[in-house]
Amino acid sequence: MMNHQIKTFEEYKTAYQESVENPEGFWADIAESFTWRKKWDKVLEWNFEEPNIKWFQGGKLNITENCLDRHLKTRGNKLALIWEPNDPKERFVRYTYKELHEKVCQFANVLKNNGAKKGDRICIYMPMIPELAIAVLACARIGAIHSVVFAGFSASAMADRINDAQCSMVLTSDGLNRGAKQIPVKRVVDEALATCDSVQKVIVVERLGWAVNMVEGRDVWYHDEVQQVGKDCPAEEMDAEDMLFILYTSGSTGKPKGVVHTCGGYMVYAQYTFRNVFQYEESDIYWCTADIGWVTGHTYLLYGPLLSGATTVMFEGVPNYPDMGRFWQIVDKFGVSIFYTAPTAIRSLMGGDIDDVLSYSLDSLKVLGSVGEPINEEAWHWYHIHVGKERCPLVDTWWQTETGGIMISTLAGITPMKPSHAGLPLPGVQPILVDNEGNEIKENGVEGYLCMKFPWPGMIRTTYGDPERCRLSYFSTYKGLYFSGDGAKRDENGLYRIIGRVDDVINVSGHRFGTAEIEEAINHNEHVIESAVVGYPHDVKGQGIYAFVICKDVPENQEMLRAEIIETVVEKIGKIARPDKIQIVSGLPKTRSGKIMRRILRKVAEGDTSNLGDTSTLLDPAVVDEIKEGAL
Repeated sequence: MMNHQIKTFEEYKTAYQESVENPEGFWADIAESFTWRKKWDKVLEWNFEEPNIKWFQGGKLNITENCLDRHLKTRGNKLALIWEPNDPKERFVRYTYKELHEKVCQFANVLKNNGAKKGDRICIYMPMIPELAIAVLACARIGAIHSVVFAGFSASAMADRINDAQCSMVLTSDGLNRGAKQIPVKRVVDEALATCDSVQKVIVVERLGWAVNMVEGRDVWYHDEVQQVGKDCPAEEMDAEDMLFILYTSGSTGKPKGVVHTCGGYMVYAQYTFRNVFQYEESDIYWCTADIGWVTGHTYLLYGPLLSGATTVMFEGVPNYPDMGRFWQIVDKFGVSIFYTAPTAIRSLMGGDIDDVLSYSLDSLKVLGSVGEPINEEAWHWYHIHVGKERCPLVDTWWQTETGGIMISTLAGITPMKPSHAGLPLPGVQPILVDNEGNEIKENGVEGYLCMKFPWPGMIRTTYGDPERCRLSYFSTYKGLYFSGDGAKRDENGLYRIIGRVDDVINVSGHRFGTAEIEEAINHNEHVIESAVVGYPHDVKGQGIYAFVICKDVPENQEMLRAEIIETVVEKIGKIARPDKIQIVSGLPKTRSGKIMRRILRKVAEGDTSNLGDTSTLLDPAVVDEIKEGAL
């Protein structure tokens, strides 16, 4: 399995060249190392117009046989999963590959006993407990399509996602621990299901031992169900292009869009990128801090590591509980050698006492990674110096829910590393920069829109139930190209630096929210006529949310109104989308056609009002001065 790991810069250049000159041969060679029930008939068929992308057509497999069964002979007693609870006083849990295989088979049998079958969509709304990882793999084992919804989303956000995919089952827990708080998870599910007709069964895992409402005939306890099943469950045969999972991401319209990934290509891409970016070795203990509710958790906590036979750490808690040294305590406790987290976490820990880091040895660390948004230079240096002791390569990985896996990144210790730059594309990835008209900008030392001109195995296939939305979102802006929605710079040496979204999407702590989605929530408030939301630089979250709100009648107590608006957003979307600043305004800067000039609002939010450009085309230019004066 080691034969596709790049070990020198020369090897990278060779592999990259081959991947561009003969992509089909390149990926077929990598795919050979997996367990297929039947080999594929055709490596690749594609066009970016419809779009229509198919990898390893005719190939038959099950991804869980590749994550679990194929390791049993040689790695059966190796640790597969280490789970660390929220409270350091509670015992951690470890599963070997053999034990994890058994647990997944048991959960898969419980799903089947409760009526789940191949092709069903199953919504998983669970905290970061081992059963979440096991449930995801159990779905994949029986050929059911998992849709994990982050357990911080509100009931209405969850209901939207269940209804969109017409899920027949929900897997959840009684409650969850997050830092000092305990949150009633099952209560959120009950509220969501009031508006979901498709759900027949709810399986509840016990975490807190709370008494919860159980609906007769619909809700069952996992611990009761698992008593009735065996520890063996044959894996369902899947086609390479069968759906593996749906993961909802925020679009620029209010409705969430379900990104679809398929079994074969995603598997090959997840494993190849994991091994190469992190330079994984057999004895490594690997820890990705992401929640499985986000794509990073799917690809680099679960599938990538298990496909590679690695030991992966899963953490229930948060970086600052019980204190700011929690991450580093866990690194020392398990001897973590590869650590992958988000710039937001790093920035919040930078705000603590440096002794919170220095009191841990961190000797086991070999590679550091960053994910979710571009890491700013100050955070990069802090992470590199204080956590990595200047001896660990730091990989700043650029990718998206839609790409399935890492696209542009340093390969740890192999390819050039430069603060705040993602680096060079991985073999098999063909990025280009284009100008407004979609013309390729070929030279270095330039800036443009980041696109891909050729498919890769992990890429999005469609948006669930709405293929036209996929085409419009990613393939219609520039003909024949996949458009990432990001702007980027390429330096003199060809290294890429991502400069952020060019559309109406705000990246808060590595989580994307469409401005339309937040505006829609704000507009639900009875006092609000209209709102406009923009992102602005935030020290910890990367981007904060700044809302400009027009009211029917400005109430005496503006603070109460602000609190109400925040409450509405939290209820509709979740706490993570709560606006940081809410400015009450009498009007918004609009063009004569009614389009809001967000560029102006962004400048105001950023506190840079010296150069707002030409405002004479606005319907009411005076409104800009008023907004400037009232800026928070």
